[in-house]
Amino acid sequence: QVQLVESGGGLVQAGGSLRLSCAASGNIFSINAMGWYRQAPGKQRELVAAFTSGGSTNYADSVKGRFTISSDNAKNTVYLQMNSLKPEDTAVYYCNAAIVSFSATNYRAMELWGQGTQVTVSS
Repeated sequence: QVQLVESGGGLVQAGGSLRLSCAASGNIFSINAMGWYRQAPGKQRELVAAFTSGGSTNYADSVKGRFTISSDNAKNTVYLQMNSLKPEDTAVYYCNAAIVSFSATNYRAMELWGQGTQVTVSS
């Protein structure tokens, strides 16, 4: 069973930093896409940062210059370094990935979401 497990959320003061991690585990053949989304109270889920199909990165305008997405391919892990946090960054953050898993008989393509991790930034 392929799973995404998130960690690193918490409570910080404005101006502080957090580093989120998302680790994919299981029988993974490939990870074709990976990114971070967030959903704040009363708002729709939005893209925060992602790797594009071409291998570059894409960020929401609201986080450019403050957040950095990175990965450790050997560990099937993606990170989100969040600096200069603002109260408006408060949200549940979700990892998202397009993964091809394998078994003894076939391959399976799937889109997975992490369980979500709460980030709260106080004034």
